[in-house]
Amino acid sequence: MPPTAHHHKHHKHHEHAHEHSHDQAEILDLDAEVLAEHIASIVDWLPVNTAPRRIADLGCGTGAGTFALLARFPEARVTAVDSSPEHLRRLAEKARAAGVADRVRTVQADLDASWPELGAPDLVWASASLHHLTDPERALRRVRDALTPGGLFAVVELAGFPRFLPEDAPEERPGLEERCHAVTEGRHAERMPHRGADWGPRLTAAGFTVEGERTLSVHIEQSRSEAVVRYALNGLRRIREVVADALPADDLAALDRLLDTDGPHSLLRRDDLAVRTERTVWAARRI
Repeated sequence: MPPTAHHHKHHKHHEHAHEHSHDQAEILDLDAEVLAEHIASIVDWLPVNTAPRRIADLGCGTGAGTFALLARFPEARVTAVDSSPEHLRRLAEKARAAGVADRVRTVQADLDASWPELGAPDLVWASASLHHLTDPERALRRVRDALTPGGLFAVVELAGFPRFLPEDAPEERPGLEERCHAVTEGRHAERMPHRGADWGPRLTAAGFTVEGERTLSVHIEQSRSEAVVRYALNGLRRIREVVADALPADDLAALDRLLDTDGPHSLLRRDDLAVRTERTVWAARRI
């Protein structure tokens, strides 16, 4: 292959990867904005014995957990770990804007490969990140080894991607969203077999004592947050990328009508959107 062609191909791949990372960062930012109260309530629920001073956020994304933890524990410093430089760049920008840059250290690391130096944290937070790992059991053992004795490990997982539309929508193809999710969940099961796992027994096997488990049902009406509409639009765009080759033509056409921001059937014109999902948190202590 001529160098120019190779460079062009590499450049296009890099561009696509950057766009994908940017899109994902947008979703994470919207998730943090829409679910801020729920994330704060999870942090408030954690059974901490004394306020942690050193916290690690594993798979931090753009910082939803990091900033909730900084707000709850004003004396703490957070080591925010993610494999995406784009996510970490956004997180650092937000930390500067919020005046807490001196309390945040960002570390780029692939948790399936080289394990980052975390120091000896009192609290480790992993939200929607463990199921991405090839070998989560190894990660659990590494967290246990890193934590100070008596330290707490908070694992938060979501029950699939949120739903936004009523079950009978859209009018011409009721149940479209569930059919889309059936496709995405089948594909995620192949790539991420640990998604939806019960982390309680795994934490116990790794040497933790599970002190609490809680499931939060989330239902946020569109009227409560203008960001719900943007979250739905970005979320369903991402889903379309995954399901386009598997949906019946009529379903794909209906989905495209929802995503056409200028069209009469656009999500932007609906007043019945909501964010519906569940999050489960496990609190486990290193003895």
